[in-house]
Amino acid sequence: MELERIFTLQSYQEIWRSYGYDSDLPEMIEKEFSRMKGITYLDHAGTTLFSESQIKAFYQDLTGNVYGNPHSHNLSSRLTHDTVEHVRYRVLEHFNTSPEEYTVIFTSGSTAALRLVADCFPWRPACAGEPASHFCYLTDNHTSVVGIRGVSGRLGVTSLPVSPHEVEGRARQPPQATSANECLTPHLFCYPAQSNFSGRKYPLSYARGIQTGGLYPACERPGRWLVLLDAAGLVGCSALDLRECPADFIPISFYKMFGFPTGLGALLVRNEAAALLRKGYFGGGTAAAYLAGEDYFVPKSSVSSRFEDGTISFLDIISVHHGFEALQRLTGGMVKIQQHTFGLARYTYVMLSSLLHSNGRPVAHVYCANEFQDSASQGAILNFNVLDCHGRVVGYSQVDRLASLFNIHVRTGCFCNTGACQLFLGISDREVKENLEAGHICGDNIDLVDGRPTGSVRVSFGYMSTFEDCQKFLSFIVNCFTDKPLRVDKERLARLKLAVPVENTVGHFNSSPSNGQLGHKADQRETAPSLISSTNGGEIMIQTPKRREEKNSIQTLTNIFIYPIKSCAAFEVKEWTVGPQGLLYDRMWMVVNEHGVCLSQKREPTLCQLQPSVSLASNALHIKAPGMSSISVPLGDLKEQKHSQKKACQSKVCGDRVQTVDCGDEAASWFSEFLGKPCRLIKQNSEFIRKMKTSSENVGDGPTALSLVNEAQYLLINRDSLAMLQEKIDGRRDDPNIPQAISMQQLIARFRANLVVSATNPFEEDDWSSLTMGNITFQVAGRCGRCQMIGIDQETGARSQEPLKSLADFRQGKVTFGIYLLHQSMSSAGAISTLSVGSPITSTNKTIMEPPES
Repeated sequence: MELERIFTLQSYQEIWRSYGYDSDLPEMIEKEFSRMKGITYLDHAGTTLFSESQIKAFYQDLTGNVYGNPHSHNLSSRLTHDTVEHVRYRVLEHFNTSPEEYTVIFTSGSTAALRLVADCFPWRPACAGEPASHFCYLTDNHTSVVGIRGVSGRLGVTSLPVSPHEVEGRARQPPQATSANECLTPHLFCYPAQSNFSGRKYPLSYARGIQTGGLYPACERPGRWLVLLDAAGLVGCSALDLRECPADFIPISFYKMFGFPTGLGALLVRNEAAALLRKGYFGGGTAAAYLAGEDYFVPKSSVSSRFEDGTISFLDIISVHHGFEALQRLTGGMVKIQQHTFGLARYTYVMLSSLLHSNGRPVAHVYCANEFQDSASQGAILNFNVLDCHGRVVGYSQVDRLASLFNIHVRTGCFCNTGACQLFLGISDREVKENLEAGHICGDNIDLVDGRPTGSVRVSFGYMSTFEDCQKFLSFIVNCFTDKPLRVDKERLARLKLAVPVENTVGHFNSSPSNGQLGHKADQRETAPSLISSTNGGEIMIQTPKRREEKNSIQTLTNIFIYPIKSCAAFEVKEWTVGPQGLLYDRMWMVVNEHGVCLSQKREPTLCQLQPSVSLASNALHIKAPGMSSISVPLGDLKEQKHSQKKACQSKVCGDRVQTVDCGDEAASWFSEFLGKPCRLIKQNSEFIRKMKTSSENVGDGPTALSLVNEAQYLLINRDSLAMLQEKIDGRRDDPNIPQAISMQQLIARFRANLVVSATNPFEEDDWSSLTMGNITFQVAGRCGRCQMIGIDQETGARSQEPLKSLADFRQGKVTFGIYLLHQSMSSAGAISTLSVGSPITSTNKTIMEPPES
């Protein structure tokens, strides 16, 4: 079935009537978002994108005016004060309210706004005749909301998580009268205007229902109930009318609305509720009067002045004006944005949920509380997991990696919303704790534990999103994850086009093994599954016989590569010295941008064409590149160059802060010319010791010193494993996404290993615990998880989905290839050790296993 006949603009118009704005959408994209060419950006719930005219207008504003500190009283400072006050009014106007009803308190973001409420809310512990305050929140809330209990709990306040169905169940009952209406104990109820996980929109009427005591839990607990409405996820694509929803506290972040500025948010406070807030710390600009020698302090009268400590980020605040202007000029307002973005989300939902594998099984499991019938109940977010043709979940990390190859930007994980993640994925509290013990933490790439997903994939749309974005995303899902020939559930498609509501649409995984998807027998962990290719290109599972005794086998070292400059081309040698950090000069240099951020092939694939070579005789690193004359930098360490003008600097590698030395302006100009952007070459400071993280049980005694590598001192791959992978790729040659064969040498280059060995069997290296080459014993530190970099041709820089897709297919979604090594011990202390091609290798397996019972 041809994709161009399925994902058409006509099919979109059959599903939703609204698309675009009064202005020409393609023209607007070309003029305002030309940087998005070739990119399918689908993470607007993370942050939307700023328009070029917005930034240009802000620049012209800054260069045409002098803005002083608003705490001063000179002319430039008064201009700042007046402009900021105008922005406050513009914010309130956007939410259809006024300064008489609400006050805007600028913060560094919505999380800071939530922290302000947590710190200043008048929490009360239980006392004689008065109940304790309650902090109540929907379980479908962002982590930053749930985190309020970290403050309230220490003050004797009761935390009460509330499931969405509990509030809705009570809402169908008449308001319950109570004899304790006179109780004034303050309670706080928090809920999201829109779930950042599923995009579900919760009724804005909850605010009044809780405030008046008509909804659960307010109907069962006397006191004064205040409502915090987390609107950060809503306001990027939907209107919010505070006259209809008079919540007491509304945190927002402006980058969710305009894409810029990123370090600015606000807390909108209903003036009646502001009088209840109690603040301890007082900073500059908040005092009407205070004494340094006496405990005497009187705050300023205005709410914003009392809570904005120190000098506000006034230039960022001024930029908000230009954000509102651009939004209105380009789209015509939030109502049109809501209709446009919801239409894209609805179309994607209808088509994705109707796609089937060749055997009739669904391609995806969508997590939602409705069927995208209307924009009042659903936002522009689609959350799902991909399923293979057997109904098994494809890990979100694999989806993310493959999406990156196609320049499709999505979000994966649990999205800082554990409650919704547990609800939709059917993860129990016990399983969350067990997953942590298994090594999974929030935000990592461990997407499956015992075959069950730990998170999902989220796509979200913004006002500049287009139908082509939907088309490219859906085509990506079909091309990469669908067992051909593609089928479509025509009955479901026809029903969804009519937007007929269907009950019980909330997705939950069935843990029963009878459905063939996620269930597993208790004894499956005791087998050792192995995957082999069948003659028809499919896959079958077999049980690998378990070893009776520890096995020692002899292998050979066939290649040695060093990568002097991180993410640049390899330098192959036949024999090389081993230093304290690994192979001498391996990844001692790296290229950084003007802000000191490391450049890698993920963003700059042309780095692969930079060819460094180490000359020990001339004590220099020589670098060549196509179309450039060669350049050299000295190998000497900092002690040898201490009288030079080399500048010390800092950068980061895999979250580790590293101390480096700048290699000078000549090198910077050379690299900038080749890459077409400002950048510099830096070298690890020889006096700085970067220690390997010691979370792995495989790490030996004492700290392990690292260069600028990602994980460990060495990376090893097995030629026999590569040969099996190459066969798998060759078996997919009919796939149009694989334009040509990948040779063994090209595969070796793509996996960027230091050590290439020839072993006895494919993937036997996965079972090694240690190995010896020459007089050096190496300890295995773990398997190497692969990313989209192995899809980059190391000669041209061209991207493709291979070998990542084939690797994921026959490794059952575990995209690992190769093992990390640490040198553990040498034959004699202080001896200079070398590695040589052709050296025999002796390996030791991890465990002693018994054969399975027949």
